[in-house]
Amino acid sequence: MPNQIKGTLGQIPLSVWVLGFVSMLMDVSSEMIHSLLPLFLVTTLRSGAFTVGLIEGMAESTALITKVFSGTLSDYLGNRKGLAILGYTLSAVTKPLFALASSFSLVLTARIIDRVGKGMRGAPRDALIAEIAPENMRGAAFGLRQSLDTVGAFLGPMLAVGLMLLWANDFRRVFWVAVIPGLMAVALLAIGVHEPRNSRAGTRFNPIRRENLRRFQTSYWWVVAVGSVFSLARFSQAFLVLRAQQGGIPIAFVPLVMVAMNLIYASSAYPFGWLSDRIRHTRLLALGLYVLIASDLILATNDHWGVILFGIALWGVHLGITEGLLATMVAETTPSDLRGSAYGFFSLMSGISTLIASLLAGLLWDRFGASFTFYSSAAISAIALVGLAWSTVHTEE
Repeated sequence: MPNQIKGTLGQIPLSVWVLGFVSMLMDVSSEMIHSLLPLFLVTTLRSGAFTVGLIEGMAESTALITKVFSGTLSDYLGNRKGLAILGYTLSAVTKPLFALASSFSLVLTARIIDRVGKGMRGAPRDALIAEIAPENMRGAAFGLRQSLDTVGAFLGPMLAVGLMLLWANDFRRVFWVAVIPGLMAVALLAIGVHEPRNSRAGTRFNPIRRENLRRFQTSYWWVVAVGSVFSLARFSQAFLVLRAQQGGIPIAFVPLVMVAMNLIYASSAYPFGWLSDRIRHTRLLALGLYVLIASDLILATNDHWGVILFGIALWGVHLGITEGLLATMVAETTPSDLRGSAYGFFSLMSGISTLIASLLAGLLWDRFGASFTFYSSAAISAIALVGLAWSTVHTEE
């Protein structure tokens, strides 16, 4: 099997690899900030957990909701790369706002603008990957991009830790450095990715006309529902950072727990993406839910740093199982000329769920403590698992 995985890896088109490295560079930039931001809010700006949940929930939901417009626009224009460049550029140029922030309101503004950029690039980029990759290796292609993206997600916190130690916990100087890899990502995308020739280039196509929306089958809306429930069960990763701090880890080293999570996420995303091309998707979704429940229960029951690290590592495995899988399922249940809109609608519903989940997590954390927050996530995941089993049985009938 390892040789088969390596063989598939070598067949993935160059542009998919470049998109993966673009994601990696932008994640280095973003995670240098995001791995420290909850601590910056709590220790420097004196904000509470609810404020962290509010900022993270609004920011991440904004990114997901924005995808519905960028995805539909990319279908309308018949152009994916241009919107992706615009989105990456917007995220890159907003990084200095974090270094300048003196109140949570400016942090919120910066996060929302940054995530608008993420939302603007996300659906066109995913649709572009679906068009570039051969049909029989889409799962592997999405898994590869997710793996490279996640490499950036652990390199960023590692760099943040090193700079925090070097500069005596100076958050703002670290935030300034984060601008550099963001600009590098934009340059690489502009130069290194070649968009396939589109038969509709130069024409205008309205993807949200009633007859086009009717082309979305029940199988697609089922994937949308599954993605929404997953988003409701897994709130912002900012709460993983706060949980790590409760374990007694020094502030400068707290980002290392995200390094561990993202290292596991990166190493598992491609193998599970490869596996998704070969086994039933519902089995992998169920496995992802089981792993998420285990992670939640571990994080809820013990605050020793070693136990917390193990629980966060399981969170990374669950992301590796499910993130690329859901993107693949969207591609496989939608017409090629509507994929941008399909990813957009999928992200819209996931964004609403993410906002609700993060606001609820912050409220529960402030009122009842960290354990109750993670128990709640486990309960939602268990309900989702029952629903998945029920839908699988009825589908087979």
